[in-house]
Amino acid sequence: MTSNQNNKDTIEFFEKNNYFNYPKEKITFFIQGELPMIDTNGKILLNEKGLINFGANGHGGVFESMLEGNIIEDIKQKNIKWIFIGGVDNILVKMVDPIFIGLCVEKKCLAAGKSLVKAYPEEKVGSFCIRNGKPSVIEYTEISEEMANLKDKKENLLYGESHILCNMFNIERIEDIAQKKLPYHVAFKKAKHMNEEAKIINPEEPNAYKFETFIFDAFSSLNNMLVMRIKREEEFAPVKNRRGIDSPETARELYNKKYGTEE
Repeated sequence: MTSNQNNKDTIEFFEKNNYFNYPKEKITFFIQGELPMIDTNGKILLNEKGLINFGANGHGGVFESMLEGNIIEDIKQKNIKWIFIGGVDNILVKMVDPIFIGLCVEKKCLAAGKSLVKAYPEEKVGSFCIRNGKPSVIEYTEISEEMANLKDKKENLLYGESHILCNMFNIERIEDIAQKKLPYHVAFKKAKHMNEEAKIINPEEPNAYKFETFIFDAFSSLNNMLVMRIKREEEFAPVKNRRGIDSPETARELYNKKYGTEE
């Protein structure tokens, strides 16, 4: 899944690198949906061309985009039963995991997610939980400090089972979810835009509200789902920051440690 901003560059990158020796006909690109961004006064922002400034609609938009891009129908035609959805920022993500698929089949679950134990209460990952009797996730931007630090009788974090955007869905479940509208979450972001004087503003601090949907909000439509805990050092090396924690540098170190490669 690409965006309107990077779709052309992404395709050109794959072509330039001969699709990394993977069969070209087995790779399909489709574009993520977008929603208008607004300023702190509730006014829609304009981009540098004076048009409405759109922002990507979150990873939950993958379901609707798969439906609109005829990806679901293509998958069904190819008789594919299971779909793995993972975040592009995790360089250790295991896209094809026979154990993960096997557990889904054995337990008769049409959806599943991988988890790992939070490294610390404030780690920027969502937390698996049960909400109103249904599987759910509390996003790190929406959990209170008090809840994040709660512990059980064994001194383990009560909300310490991390959702790391590694999810498996049966195609039947994907098709059902794609027909539904997921709720919007609000994120406060920096957004380059054109002001009322037609000047381009490139802010240093967050200045705009972006509306996003999240994959895990689809969990509430499930009667049950499987959660499989994994080892952090085996499958989780995210790139979220330019420097420091969860940066390209730390991800590279984890990759090299796992595969024994040099810089």
